[in-house]
Amino acid sequence: MTTALDIDHLRTWIGRSVEAADVPNTRLVEAYRATLEPYLAPTIDGQAPLAMHWCLAPGAAPMEGLSVDGIARGSGFMPDVPLPRRMWAGGEIATFAPIPVGEAVVRRSTIQDVTLKTGSTGQLLFIAIDHDYLVGGEVAIRDRQNSVFREAASDATPAAAPAAGSPQPADVTWSIEPSAVLLFRYSALTFNSHRIHYDRPYTTGVEGYDGIIVHGPLQGSFAFNLAAVIGGSTPAKFAYRNLTPLTDGAPFHVKGAERPDGTVEVWTEDHTGRTCMRGVASWG
Repeated sequence: MTTALDIDHLRTWIGRSVEAADVPNTRLVEAYRATLEPYLAPTIDGQAPLAMHWCLAPGAAPMEGLSVDGIARGSGFMPDVPLPRRMWAGGEIATFAPIPVGEAVVRRSTIQDVTLKTGSTGQLLFIAIDHDYLVGGEVAIRDRQNSVFREAASDATPAAAPAAGSPQPADVTWSIEPSAVLLFRYSALTFNSHRIHYDRPYTTGVEGYDGIIVHGPLQGSFAFNLAAVIGGSTPAKFAYRNLTPLTDGAPFHVKGAERPDGTVEVWTEDHTGRTCMRGVASWG
């Protein structure tokens, strides 16, 4: 059954903004490094590791403010979307300056767009949000995040595993085990209570996936760091898309290859060779 959506009403949220502050302290840096190393690009002492901005100023809704999926319900900033399944669809990171450890960071979030599309599984509502991370009043990182809201699974039967893909050659490959401990630690670092990252009965029986979902930003963190390793420095821009869910159960691969134009293409593959996330880093 298709859920009725008032897209004109939902689009009234465009332009709404909210700010939150945080400090990337030594404890957070140590916890982040302990979770993602050895898959991190080198950084100068006193600078936060790459992609750690996703751990700063997370929302902290009270327990009574959470939906059945573990995510906060709509508030004055985000609309209350009547579609129960949510995923990180992709985005773009623009880096202007590093995040210094120990200095206050203000995250200014602004809803840039709300669009409705129809896919093979029904209605898809996309919400694009720009997160500006300011240090000393200046934007250090501008992070565009695109989230997609989907209709409920058609039944409670877990989906069959998708068809195998075709592995692609790469200049550098990292093989990573999506263990329960890794996924738990990253959820803790980002204060992410979305049940698809830890609750297997819910994830397979209610949302219809074939396993626990590896976080989109976790994949993005590995891919962003690999691009910096291959390119030799932090990319000025990193644009990426989540193409299909990456689930646990077997090691996945983070791959990267330099293009003739000087950009670096990075992607994640599951154990069958299926591409789950793809991105391009540039320095121009």
